[in-house]
Amino acid sequence: MRENFNSAGNVLFLGVVFKPIHMDEVLQRISEREVSAPFTYVVTPNVDHIVRLHAGKDRLMPLYYDAWMCLCDSKVLQLLARIAMRSLPVVRGSDLTARLFTDVIKSGDHICVIGGDDKVVDLLEISVGSDLISHYNPPMGFVESPGEIEKCVEFIIDHPSRYVFLAVGSPQQEIVARAVQKTGKATGTGFCIGASIDFLTGKEVRSPNWMQKCSIEWLFRLLQDPKRLWRRYLLHGPVIFLIFLAWLFSRPPKNS
Repeated sequence: MRENFNSAGNVLFLGVVFKPIHMDEVLQRISEREVSAPFTYVVTPNVDHIVRLHAGKDRLMPLYYDAWMCLCDSKVLQLLARIAMRSLPVVRGSDLTARLFTDVIKSGDHICVIGGDDKVVDLLEISVGSDLISHYNPPMGFVESPGEIEKCVEFIIDHPSRYVFLAVGSPQQEIVARAVQKTGKATGTGFCIGASIDFLTGKEVRSPNWMQKCSIEWLFRLLQDPKRLWRRYLLHGPVIFLIFLAWLFSRPPKNS
């Protein structure tokens, strides 16, 4: 049974209800789900997600509200939450994906991957030693077509898997995950992971550990692909501070 998203112990921050638990507990809860458990999904919003969420709140909020677990994927968000006297452990989607494959996924577990090219999935099969991977890569811009979204949903339903990795970017992956959950016809746990599989297979390189610890992993990514990412990190990213200030000064005194 899916946990109540508003259950005690959750943390409301910037309009999103986070599950404030650490990586090991996240992995334990995932591993304890039965193979036949109804489909639900995990989201790991970062600064970019929160900025986008506030720009399209009415349309995007249900994607996070209906998730089984909403985990903080940003040390910047963690720092801002600390200023607001809230504790948000960081569970990065890329780290979660890696730990799932090393610590949770077992031989014989069926895996479904939505997004990513065939080469990445081939590398994934080699790295996990599994031939139980079902893969579907929707076309670019598929989220604008209800028919294309339905193809993703049907593929997941038709290929029952214990773990479903949605690697089509945000909010596309969250839209698909929620649509699958609403059908009530699928099983397993979905993970909205963005480019995490690219990191896992070595197609993309993560920043050095010292940059991650200093909360400047975004700078490494920007330097790797400035043409594609400059707007995200230099134009849209800083909006998080305006969102934080507006939230900080508008919340009721005893808001939790």
